[in-house]
Amino acid sequence: MNVQEEAIGKSSAFGRLLGLEIIKAEKGEALLRLSMHDGLRNLHGKLHGGALFSLIDTAMGQASHSLFDGAPGSVTLECKINYIRPVSDGDILCRAWVVHAGRRTQVIEAEVHQGEKLVAKAQSTFACL
Repeated sequence: MNVQEEAIGKSSAFGRLLGLEIIKAEKGEALLRLSMHDGLRNLHGKLHGGALFSLIDTAMGQASHSLFDGAPGSVTLECKINYIRPVSDGDILCRAWVVHAGRRTQVIEAEVHQGEKLVAKAQSTFACL
C-alpha cells in the first residue's frame, strides 16, 4: 500500500476532530465529506465558516498531495473563498482539483455542495516543497 492509499479515509488530528472523511484523492483531484454536528455550529446554529474553510483547505491539500503520491509535498500560500449558502444539517461534499501544477506553485479550485446546491467556492495557491 502506498502513501496515497494509506491517506484515503484518514485525515489529520484536526480533520478527525471536525469529522472530515476523505473519500478520494488521486490524479490531482480529491473528494471529502463533512457531516454536520453540534460541535460545528456557529452562534446562529449554522455550520461555522472556519469548519467549512477547513474542509476546503483539507480537500485542496489532498488534491495537491495526490500529485506527490499522497505524501505532503505542498503547503497553502493563500486561499480565497466565497460563502454562498448556509448549512444547517446533513452532509456536504467538497470536490477539489488542481488547475495548474508548476514546479514551484499549484493553483487549486474547490466547490462545496449539499445535494445539488452550491454552498461555497474557493481558489488557492499552494507552494511545492
